[in-house]
Amino acid sequence: MNDRLNLPPAFRHVRLVLAREKGHPAGDLQMGYDFLIPLTDEGRIDAVVWKRHQSACRVRRFRDDEQDRIGRLRRKPGGQWYVDFVAGERDDEMGFRFGEERFVTGEYVSIGRKHAMHTYQIARVEKP
Repeated sequence: MNDRLNLPPAFRHVRLVLAREKGHPAGDLQMGYDFLIPLTDEGRIDAVVWKRHQSACRVRRFRDDEQDRIGRLRRKPGGQWYVDFVAGERDDEMGFRFGEERFVTGEYVSIGRKHAMHTYQIARVEKP
């Protein structure tokens, strides 16, 4: 993809995998997200770089039992981050306190999906 050649150096590929939860006592490496997002040196989402390069901030949701979904990282006027899938507002997934979270390997973040919050562990953060 040519977009990757023009990405600012702040961009990182972030892999999230489902952490332990009811129904998945060991977590699940086959359920998660791949984010292509700009991060600060502290590992937080860089809102300034994001604003200039919104179209490059992509998200892929993967599940072993369904087709991958592709979306974009978006931000509501109040500052809340969410994943916007193409189909409409009903399929948006909210990042819980994404503006405050550090996206570094081993940390945990939560994403709201279908009226339920799920926790994911950051499996890796690397340059695209």
